[in-house]
Amino acid sequence: MRARSDFFRRLSAVRRLRTGLKGWGGVGAMAAVCVLAVAFVLLLPLTQSRGEDGARLDGQRTVQGVQTKAPKCDESTIQDQSPSPSDDEGAAIKAIKDRGVLRVGVDQNSYRWGYRNPNSSSSDLEGFDIDLVHAIAENIFGSSYSPEKVQLLAIPTDQRIPAIQGNRVDMVVRTMTINCERADDVAFSAPYFLTGQQVLAPKSSTITGYNETLKDKRVCSASGSTANDQLNADKGHKIPASVEILPPVPNQLDCLVELQLGEADAVVTDGALAASQAAQDPTVELKGTPFTKEYYGVAMNKGATDLVRRVNRILETYRTDPADWRASYTKWLLPTLGKDSTSADPPTPHYK
Repeated sequence: MRARSDFFRRLSAVRRLRTGLKGWGGVGAMAAVCVLAVAFVLLLPLTQSRGEDGARLDGQRTVQGVQTKAPKCDESTIQDQSPSPSDDEGAAIKAIKDRGVLRVGVDQNSYRWGYRNPNSSSSDLEGFDIDLVHAIAENIFGSSYSPEKVQLLAIPTDQRIPAIQGNRVDMVVRTMTINCERADDVAFSAPYFLTGQQVLAPKSSTITGYNETLKDKRVCSASGSTANDQLNADKGHKIPASVEILPPVPNQLDCLVELQLGEADAVVTDGALAASQAAQDPTVELKGTPFTKEYYGVAMNKGATDLVRRVNRILETYRTDPADWRASYTKWLLPTLGKDSTSADPPTPHYK
């Protein structure tokens, strides 16, 4: 009410001034007074809407709002359904059992993760991810399990999500990083592996890591990978604007081929994958330290809640049993990553 009173007091003063000017004959002065009056009218809504400390002039009090930031997405826990308490089955698991086959999207080109061993007479897919697939299948099928009940479908990096959404696979176990954007499209298990993005380059290269030494360099990454997203986001900020981000390739191994052919100067990919590529080619090496933290998860259909919870229950045992996660790491990844790597221990799950 105080501001309203002030307004009318000032308006009365304008009127008195206008009356006093009538005998003065000053047309210019009268115009100036009119301008002042209009200014008072224009200012009225502002004085009515807010007073000191957020007080409204109509007697109601308002609080000046402060925009609340959305909680930061935690990629280690996003969509982590708590493990199922038992072997209870829902629609997704029943469909797998009725079919008699667990269909899984995997890699066939990632050395020690999912690849065809040329020294094996069977040419079966082998690796760390493949071990996990069979552990999941063995739990789901129980006493009726046999390796033939697992159908491994090799899919490129950029087809992991479409394969799930198109129901071509029941799950993807393919060094797939859990992130917030992907979680809009698929459901993830709790993480089963921790790694980080890293640079791979020839040993003779002057590149020292994900830094200014990438200036004017050609960098390769896979289509649909977090590495490709990171490169595009960081160009001109964390890395020089002159970095040439090459057209993304379908699979990570294609980047190693480009490196070997001299068509790329460096590769950016998960450190765990880069270490395996370095093991395949002794002329290349990891440069610098990991510059991100990435969690691998099993990806499934968003509607398959029973399957997600069952996989989480399986992972609870798989991480802790020395014959499972630890044995698989020792067999496949220890030779390239070592025992002191940050990846040498399974990540601890934190459920919602």
